[in-house]
Amino acid sequence: MAWTYLIIAGLLEVVWAYFMKQSVGFTRLWPSVATLGFMAVSFGLLSLAMKSMPMGTAYVVWTGIGAVGAFIVGVVFLQEHLSPMRVAAALLVLAGLVLFRLAPDGTTA
Repeated sequence: MAWTYLIIAGLLEVVWAYFMKQSVGFTRLWPSVATLGFMAVSFGLLSLAMKSMPMGTAYVVWTGIGAVGAFIVGVVFLQEHLSPMRVAAALLVLAGLVLFRLAPDGTTA
């Protein structure tokens, strides 16, 4: 169950990052509220995942999902620059996430 919590927490990190961008430095009310709400749920789920998995694994996977997800959302929805080097960097982060999932870390979930 810890991995499920962690993956959802990572996806919600992407959501709050998107709303943070939409808040324009927390100057727009509803995107700011959404940012804080999704952030709270994301942190809460990360906390639940950390109950039964190593902190390093949980944190790296959480931030990795957020980083790659935010990159994809930025390119697809916000027309941010896409270059071969940025794609390669995102793929390297993704490869690291897969390795963290496959590596033995003492968890059974």
